[in-house]
Amino acid sequence: MRFASALSEHPLATHAVGEVVGDLLDRIGPSPDLVVVFVTGPLVGALDDILPAIQALLTPSAMIGTSAVGVLGGAREAEDVAALSVWAGNVGSAEAVRLTTSRLGGSVTVEGLPDGLGVDEPATLILLADPFSFQTDELLAQVAAERPHLSIVGGLASSARGPNGNRMILDDDVFTNGAVGAILPPDAVTNSVVSQGCRPVGDPFTITKVKGNRIFELGGRPAIERLEELVAAASDEEKRALSAGLHIGLVANPNSLEFARGDFVIRSVLGVDRSTGALAIGDYPEVGDVVQFQARDADTASEDLGQMLHDATPDDRFDGSPQAALVFTCNGRGTHLFGEPHHDASTVHELTGGAEVAGMFCAGEIGPIGGRNHMHGFTASTLMFY
Repeated sequence: MRFASALSEHPLATHAVGEVVGDLLDRIGPSPDLVVVFVTGPLVGALDDILPAIQALLTPSAMIGTSAVGVLGGAREAEDVAALSVWAGNVGSAEAVRLTTSRLGGSVTVEGLPDGLGVDEPATLILLADPFSFQTDELLAQVAAERPHLSIVGGLASSARGPNGNRMILDDDVFTNGAVGAILPPDAVTNSVVSQGCRPVGDPFTITKVKGNRIFELGGRPAIERLEELVAAASDEEKRALSAGLHIGLVANPNSLEFARGDFVIRSVLGVDRSTGALAIGDYPEVGDVVQFQARDADTASEDLGQMLHDATPDDRFDGSPQAALVFTCNGRGTHLFGEPHHDASTVHELTGGAEVAGMFCAGEIGPIGGRNHMHGFTASTLMFY
């Protein structure tokens, strides 16, 4: 087989490595092109033993990984426990890279991406980043401006609540800062799905007055009036969903004439200023941007993930169902949102026909919408391999 994943929740690192590597060797054999390692906090202190063992036994051509508050493997999720999840794939000549960002004055420099990557030809980068030391937003902005054909899927490490607590893995080296990535070869056949767990409510509006992250007018009227009208006209079910999580979606492709689920970049509504009629949101939109209010709750998030996976339209590059998937889901999902374990892992595993699934709970998820890479929250960003 070309792909395999394995998960162990054994609290002893030696036993966890033995279980995972033994399973992978049985099913994919030694020397895979790419290995991705996800490890939870209780096993971080044993990485100096875990990584050399994986390297020696699996002998991968490239290996990346990170630490997280929870991990996924197969149809299972392990949250807030000792766990090791390892994904192995024969994808071709994958290249592992370390990325760093540095600030000089008001300018941020991103280093580590090969020259020409994603400039003229399509390319895919799996990115695992430390949220305290790596300027992911700057990377995404530079990629949008300079590397329009580079698709990025991944997430932010989540095992620590402060600087130097997360771990970034590159082969058998471990770092406490920056980011690591795997550049997939041009002939690797992949497809990405970003489920933001929301559904549009009401009508779309064009922003007609905005300053910073505060929207003052939607369609020529105070933004708060538009929101109040939405709530007044909503059904009881919609009102429950809006009260559980009010968000706003920015249309990803401004040239679109019709908007549906998946066409928006979802951002939180942070607050309301009744004195000015403005809404503060978690982004910096511009006049002319089209937005629509969004509702999110557990039922909507579950429905959205299933619908997005179902609607992932294959083209002539794909032959059958996905063989494997890497899932980057928000650490606010899982049992916190759904009230039961294994939701996202089991959904992806089932709807892909039993693909080899691995992944992590993230402090922020990365994936493309409307042809541009974005940072997300409360999202499940999935990279599927065919």
